[in-house]
Amino acid sequence: MADIYVASDQRYEKMKYNHVGRRGLKFPAVSLGFWHNFGNIGTIDNMRAMMRTAFDNGITQFDLANNYGPEYGSAEINCGRLLHEDFMPYRDELVITSKAGYDMWKGPYGNWGSRKYLISSCDQSLKRLGLDYVDIFYHHRPDPETPIEETMGALKTIVDSGKALYAGISNYNGEQTKAAIEAAREIHLPLIVNQRRYSIFDRTIEKDGAKKTCAEEGLGIIAFSPLAQGLLTDKYLHGIPADSRIARDPRFLHADALTEKKLRQIQELNELANKRGQSLADMALAWVVKDSDVCSVLIGASKPEQIVENVRFLESASFSEEELKEIDRISAE
Repeated sequence: MADIYVASDQRYEKMKYNHVGRRGLKFPAVSLGFWHNFGNIGTIDNMRAMMRTAFDNGITQFDLANNYGPEYGSAEINCGRLLHEDFMPYRDELVITSKAGYDMWKGPYGNWGSRKYLISSCDQSLKRLGLDYVDIFYHHRPDPETPIEETMGALKTIVDSGKALYAGISNYNGEQTKAAIEAAREIHLPLIVNQRRYSIFDRTIEKDGAKKTCAEEGLGIIAFSPLAQGLLTDKYLHGIPADSRIARDPRFLHADALTEKKLRQIQELNELANKRGQSLADMALAWVVKDSDVCSVLIGASKPEQIVENVRFLESASFSEEELKEIDRISAE
């Protein structure tokens, strides 16, 4: 039986909170993602410690999806258990999100963006989480075969039924984002955020128009993979360590990603970070939220200490124009 959790009285002292686009809702500058380390391969005690550490440091947003695990659904089950054991007194201080859009169950109704899949998936997620509602329910990826009006209409039904307060999209490019915004505006759906991959090494949202469209239309952006799955840390400065993600789980990051060119870029960026008095990871996180277009950065963690380390970047100085140009030069080589 776990001890009774009492949140830190200082939890709001250092965290920064940013408006989500032009909405009233604010995200913490750092949010905790549940993709990798909250499934059946982890221990409940470590998950509990990570969630407590996050909240004690002002991280009020927990980001999930229906198929986070492994196994599918297990991250929501574990999160739900810990929410009820530790966090129910603080529910109104938390932003809990979930998503649907990737494969979840067998057959034609357990994937993509149909009305049937999204509404069924939201109901299942709420059961696993043990909640009456999530704060944001996302469509996890665009569906090329379902009209955007149907997908946004399903999200509208979810919001109108009280199962979510807001709606979001994820992995939508600039053109797809604009179409979603137009469809949402037509039916008065509170579509507020696009979740996209973004880092010094991955500028896709700048190239495909999503960053510009979100800024113009008042949507927030929450960025995932801000450390390029570990490349933007000091972990690979001297080769591939045995306990790294490349060595442990090559599904998401392959050894051939660490080319001589990439290693040189990492080393140069690390030198610049050191000149700023930061670690490479701190600088990489600070870079992602350097302007108001990105309202939060999603971190993943395998232990509480990593969360404390990641929050540290909030103390860093702003970037000079020269530093930003140098980062652009290095990353574009």
